[in-house]
Amino acid sequence: MRKIINDADNVVQEMMEGYVSAYSRYYRKHPEVNGVILKQRRKDKVGLVIGGGSGHEPMFSGFVGKGLADAAACGNIFASPDPNTIYETAKAVDNGKGVLFVYGCYAGDNLNFDMGEEFLNDDGIRTAHVRVWDDVASAPRDRISDRRGIAGDVFVVKTAGAACDAGLDLEEVTRIAEKARDNTNTIGVATAPAQLPGVDKPIFELGEEEIEYGMGLHGERGVLRTKWEPADVLAEKMYEQIKEDTGLGEGEEVCVLVNGLGSTTITELAIVFRKVKELLDKDGVKVYDTDLNHYCTSQEMGGFSITLFRLDEELKKYYDMPCYSPYYAKGELTGSAYEAEDEEAEAEPEDTGDEAGGEEEPALSRSKKGPITELTAEDAREMLIYIADKVIAKKPYLTEIDSAIGDGDHGIGMAGGMKKARAKLLRMKGEENVYAIFEAAGKAMLLSMGGASGVIFGSLYLAGARDTEPAASITAGELAKMERKSLAAIKERGKAEVGDKTMVDALTPAVEAMEANSGKGLLEMMKAAEEAARQGVEDTKNYVAKFGRAKSLMERAIGYQDAGATSVWLIFQGMREFIEG
Repeated sequence: MRKIINDADNVVQEMMEGYVSAYSRYYRKHPEVNGVILKQRRKDKVGLVIGGGSGHEPMFSGFVGKGLADAAACGNIFASPDPNTIYETAKAVDNGKGVLFVYGCYAGDNLNFDMGEEFLNDDGIRTAHVRVWDDVASAPRDRISDRRGIAGDVFVVKTAGAACDAGLDLEEVTRIAEKARDNTNTIGVATAPAQLPGVDKPIFELGEEEIEYGMGLHGERGVLRTKWEPADVLAEKMYEQIKEDTGLGEGEEVCVLVNGLGSTTITELAIVFRKVKELLDKDGVKVYDTDLNHYCTSQEMGGFSITLFRLDEELKKYYDMPCYSPYYAKGELTGSAYEAEDEEAEAEPEDTGDEAGGEEEPALSRSKKGPITELTAEDAREMLIYIADKVIAKKPYLTEIDSAIGDGDHGIGMAGGMKKARAKLLRMKGEENVYAIFEAAGKAMLLSMGGASGVIFGSLYLAGARDTEPAASITAGELAKMERKSLAAIKERGKAEVGDKTMVDALTPAVEAMEANSGKGLLEMMKAAEEAARQGVEDTKNYVAKFGRAKSLMERAIGYQDAGATSVWLIFQGMREFIEG
């Protein structure tokens, strides 16, 4: 499928430039990161920052507005924003009253927003967060915090924005946003796949007569693939699942959102609502308000979701408060309660640095001949540049693997992070501390990639090198020690263990192989580590995913290898190739 774009690597940047330019009356772009900031907003209140991956427009940037969010931190397509984007965006709207974050519950978002909050807390800025987990198909109620956030974001952001504008303190705003979250439930169905910009295949495949029931917002597989069914049959099945999950009953009051996932028409959404309204009336549930629209999309994916937002008098009060953005509005806003923010000069476009040229296998370039026995700072710099080029070249391969049971963004994220690391390393020629090389590359990845991969793979280089005494070169044993330290930090941050179908399944045996073979020298150690990582990748085919977007698939994820583990293997393969020469 052809997309109306220029360069796939510049989609988010150019989309944001166009969006902010089109609505410059309301928004400005943060000068340093992909943050959309409301120009006219109340200053004496808790700041509300939302965010997540791009590609779901108008969510998230389209829900920045009066009575809504003050800013949105935007990541790459289907990937969470990185910690620095979150930190800088929130800092720009902090008024001294604290900042509340609202975002969907995904591993990458959770990790990156947590780290962004840590940075803000270090600056003395109080923060809180509410993770939206409205997707009833993605996990049972007794594991509700494992559920995904999908179209229910709309009601939680609306309520949280009203509570912030009412002047409530951070604790009270958080309580009300959590209450809205806990009364919001959604289920979705896909009828046609989506395709990521720059990728030549859709993120999943559906036959002409098939639908995916319980599909996630990023193309994550649903709970059931079944034959095509009429709108009334689908709507009733989806409504009954929400009703069973929530215990919704006679005398209650709800708002209804029938949300199109990208290519489904308003005509179809209206037909679905017709049946939902019939079922609600039959059960004695009053419909307070209804929306038929495309708020949380997945590129051109076909399909829709149904969201029910249960109301009481408190929630109704905040839902009824006026709000306005170019894509979402309720009530009437005169603007009299808002103080205009001073216009800020437009920033120069961000310098993206040097990039690798193309996606072919990289040529090995070293300043030494023969196998390396100790890794100097210059060796490490050249090695990490080579690995970056290797991973960038493997972007289509990693995208294909991730598309099988994920959302297909892993290759894009890894290539983007490696380009940032490469650009940083190209400017570090002459650095004499080998650990500084690893730390700089890891930090460049962590602060640029977004998604769970940014925090995790950035830590692969960064965590082991941080707080280590400077050294001009390191031995096999010292490299093994560094990677053990990185592994410990990754497991502490991500909570994954061997068998959870993550990158830890490849990294753990690789580190163990390094420790067992470090006495044999650098090359033999890396040969053993590469083979252990490769076997770890194979082993992930036998596991049920415990983390990430594949976790809702349960046994349906068996038979597929993990994309993160595959990237670990490629990195260790690159290290071995470079050391061997």
